[in-house]
Amino acid sequence: MQHKVVSRDEWIAARKTHLANEKAFTKARDRLSAERRALPWVKVEKNYLFDTPEGKNSLADLFDGRSQLIVYHFMLGPDWGEGCPSCSYLADHFDGVALHLPHRDVTLIAVSRAPLPEIAAYKQRMGWRFPWVSAYGNDFNYDFHVSFRPEQKEGEVYYNYEMGDFESDEMPGVSVFIKDPSGAIFHTYSAYARGLDILVGTYNFLDLVPKGRDEGKLPWTMAWVRRHDDYDDVKAAKSCCGSEPASAEGP
Repeated sequence: MQHKVVSRDEWIAARKTHLANEKAFTKARDRLSAERRALPWVKVEKNYLFDTPEGKNSLADLFDGRSQLIVYHFMLGPDWGEGCPSCSYLADHFDGVALHLPHRDVTLIAVSRAPLPEIAAYKQRMGWRFPWVSAYGNDFNYDFHVSFRPEQKEGEVYYNYEMGDFESDEMPGVSVFIKDPSGAIFHTYSAYARGLDILVGTYNFLDLVPKGRDEGKLPWTMAWVRRHDDYDDVKAAKSCCGSEPASAEGP
């Protein structure tokens, strides 16, 4: 890989020019975030019940005593056996975040249509701790346009605010809710597709290095991504040492 090599003084000059662009982007992002927070709300009228390790919980219960809720719509359908590799890549970032969000009045939770035992088994395999519940018995993921019924797959489906063709009956997304003092719940935001990039910490690190995400020649952007126990070096280490992934209930 050839790249221009310059003196330290020339590098500082180029870096300061780019820094001005970075600062402009940061300010533009702050304005965009303010616009997002200023979006109108929609009252959630349907009474959703989810299967959780503690039993049946309502959407209000998922807030866990806080006023703001972030739901990640994780692609794990009934009888899949394992979660989507890309969603798993993204979810690898959740446990650290989930330690801090409650201190800003926010609960983070994942929701999938798979039955709870399938979710629990995959969660244990991955060694995750974040809350993850099942929408197997309700319309939640259908209503928020990340799951599609068999009859819908015969034509275009509504995803990311437009109609399109999708081969999967599950797609990823994030939805945000707020609960007011009266207990009323409002839907404030949902994002899909590239709108989820901001949640992927690994991509933010890759964007710092010279090769960047280095996905341009791949069949699709995330073709390189594996579940964290499916990378060849991890498999080799497990085969050599007989190690097992950490339990989701471990210390």
